[in-house]
Amino acid sequence: MSNFFIFAKTLFSVYTLEEVLQRKVEIPVQFHPLQFFPEYLKQGYYPFSSENQNIHIQQIVNLALESDIPQYAGMNVSTGRKLKQLLAIIAKSVPFKPNVSSIAAALNVSRNSVADYCLYIEEAGLIAQLRDDTGGIRGLGKVDKIYLDNTNLIYTLGGEKAEIGNVRETFFFNQMRVNYDVITSSVSDFCIGDCTFEIGGRKKGKKQIEGIPNAFVIKDDIEFASGNILPLWQFGFDY
Repeated sequence: MSNFFIFAKTLFSVYTLEEVLQRKVEIPVQFHPLQFFPEYLKQGYYPFSSENQNIHIQQIVNLALESDIPQYAGMNVSTGRKLKQLLAIIAKSVPFKPNVSSIAAALNVSRNSVADYCLYIEEAGLIAQLRDDTGGIRGLGKVDKIYLDNTNLIYTLGGEKAEIGNVRETFFFNQMRVNYDVITSSVSDFCIGDCTFEIGGRKKGKKQIEGIPNAFVIKDDIEFASGNILPLWQFGFDY
């Protein structure tokens, strides 16, 4: 959340994941992050003015799908259109559990092409694929879910249909994967190393992580940490 520095017009320290989990995050006196955080999620990720932001983001998306990726991958115009179709499918149902066969049928392409298209769109910074640990090496595991890359894309492409649970998960995933290998959890939302993370709102309980070592509930709409309950906004200071 490095752009949050600009968005909130306040300087913050950078904290590692370990420091966040150890509740070492400090913020300026009388600064209330929840005053700015919801708006940041809507229009603070990209380093340009919020005025006409949706238009600017849509231009970025169109340029990537219609020009950058096709030129890089040697695609024709019709294939570029399929990239737009695929992103539209993902945007309507994120976090998206990919059914490669149904997507291939909808786009009239092979299963292998779907995987290639997703990788291109991911490398263009428009989506992020959450994988499991079966690959053993970063990026080689089976894709479990597909998210839009950041929360601003959710509000631009999803509009009024933006679902807050997805927004929260997307923010956590977007911020943490910069410096850590984030994989899916069989019992919760995410795993990083030996830590398990369940993402939710203020009323989120601990039931899903009961009995799990090194497990944390990450809550939106709270300012301060308590035990293994940590504020979502604090995970934006990793870089």
